[in-house]
Amino acid sequence: MKGQKGYVLVMKTLSRESGPERWWTAMTTQIARWRRLHRERRQLAALSDDALKDIGLSRADVYQEAERRFWDDPMKH
Repeated sequence: MKGQKGYVLVMKTLSRESGPERWWTAMTTQIARWRRLHRERRQLAALSDDALKDIGLSRADVYQEAERRFWDDPMKH
C-alpha cells in the first residue's frame, strides 16, 4: 500500500555456550589452524623442484615460507 512502512522482526538466537566454552572452542580452533599451517609448510618444503616449478614457486619461495613461525598466519585478518 502506498505510504505504508514495513517492519521486519529479526530474531537472533543466543549461543548456548558460556564464556569459558567459547574461549575453549576458539583456542582449540586456533591451535588446529596452527597445526595445519605447520603441516602444510612441511609438505611444501618436501616437494621436488619439478613439482614446485609446476605450481610456479622457487625453492627460495618455499624456504621463505617454511621459515615462518607456526603462528604467522597469512590468512589472518
